[in-house]
Amino acid sequence: MKHQYYLLSLAFALTLQTHAQRQNDMRQAVEYLASQELGGRYPGTAGDTLASEFITQKLRQLKLKPVVKGKKAKGFYHDFTYGKKEQRTTHNILAVLPGTDRKLRNEFIVVGSHYDHLGMGGQGSGSRRPDTLGVHPGADDNASGDAVVLELARYFKKTGSPRSIIFAFFGAEEQGLVGSKFFLEWMKHEDSRRINLPDNQKGIVAMVNLDMVGRMRNHALSVSGTGTSSGFKALAEQVAEQTHVNISCIPDGYGPSDQASFVAADIPVFFLTTGGHMEYHTPADIPSTLNYDGMQQTLEYTQKLVARLAAQPQTPDYINVPSTQTMKHAKFKVTLGLMPDVMGASTIPGLRADIVVAGKPAHNAGIRSGDIIQEIDGKPVKDIQEYMQRLSELTAGTTIPVKVLRDQETIVFQVHLTPPVR
Repeated sequence: MKHQYYLLSLAFALTLQTHAQRQNDMRQAVEYLASQELGGRYPGTAGDTLASEFITQKLRQLKLKPVVKGKKAKGFYHDFTYGKKEQRTTHNILAVLPGTDRKLRNEFIVVGSHYDHLGMGGQGSGSRRPDTLGVHPGADDNASGDAVVLELARYFKKTGSPRSIIFAFFGAEEQGLVGSKFFLEWMKHEDSRRINLPDNQKGIVAMVNLDMVGRMRNHALSVSGTGTSSGFKALAEQVAEQTHVNISCIPDGYGPSDQASFVAADIPVFFLTTGGHMEYHTPADIPSTLNYDGMQQTLEYTQKLVARLAAQPQTPDYINVPSTQTMKHAKFKVTLGLMPDVMGASTIPGLRADIVVAGKPAHNAGIRSGDIIQEIDGKPVKDIQEYMQRLSELTAGTTIPVKVLRDQETIVFQVHLTPPVR
């Protein structure tokens, strides 16, 4: 009995040690990728090169397979050039873990994130502070995703996978999903330099994307794409129950990240994110703001999700789910100027305003980030779906009451509505 107790205690201690080490490795990866030295990882810059060299070194240490013949250290690079007025050359970073099952190894799952960011910001960069030049470190966006994908690569290298896995770090995502689009275009055509990859796009049976996974709140994770294949929603929910993560399922796979390129190519996807925050696309998105315990939870969730996806005997089918984002924006005649909590992470009834943009209607009326919206124009708001429905019913030029909860106090603001900027 004492011997069994000792073995259980030892196993528990080793598990804790492993968790601590993996969390420390993720922290170190974020701290380097989001360091001032890398200057915001703008495509084609010295910081972009340093980031890609760091990631490539990690993949080589794991002894994963390269994707391009005869380039030795650069065999993990898929280079591309983009831009009309100003051309820039950068690359995707790709590594392959061959599958272990004779029947399934010719089917590939892409597990990816993007490693670029906004550089120094400025006008037209996508910065939320365009008048302030300064390094935009991108700790959450998306050093957090890169750190998790590196740990996933380490995990599956040890455990193996029935299906083959492509670990992908996409470049120039912030410029319009450029890297993932170039990758899929490359996969359409034969290329004698290409190795360890499927013959064409049809060999890719699913994609799992991680973007902004560093700010988990209340164990909540948003999982998009759950309608893009028959069993995806059930799979996502089963893994959530196993890992004690609160997930919010969104059927379509569209959205502003690389999984959208795969959906456009009729490939089913999962898109994982912990959502927006005030530091998004600003110089304040720094490593110390991340929730590393939450990243560990996301890592464990994704491990089990990918493992089950890689082992299921049937090839995932693809279901064309119309973009709810496109449909919703088409209906909107007004904007409040805020980013709602798409994950439902708040435990309080209503919908939290994650980011309220200065100078927009909600901010001008007095609503602030963190307020819980409970009613719009006298009608209840309990989740993102009701919020979107309320917006679709409103008309620009009118003033409507919006009831919010702020620190135990209920406040009603009069919001003057304006049309969205097209």
